[in-house]
Amino acid sequence: MAFDYNKLRGRIVEKYGSQIEFSKAMDWSERTLSKKMNGKIPWKQTDICTAIKLLGLSEDDIQEYFFSVKVQNI
Repeated sequence: MAFDYNKLRGRIVEKYGSQIEFSKAMDWSERTLSKKMNGKIPWKQTDICTAIKLLGLSEDDIQEYFFSVKVQNI
């Protein structure tokens, strides 16, 4: 199952200006963030908790930002 991180990408740019700056705030390499955003490696629970704090989101937003299922064309 693939997840759609478009809303998360938008929030990252809104708060940090770029994914690069957000990756620095998360203490990650750009490559790590890229892999997470492209579904190559999963988000850990601790990563999600840190990200929502940095992005000014609440726990109620987790589903919408991290677990929105990507619609796949058949």
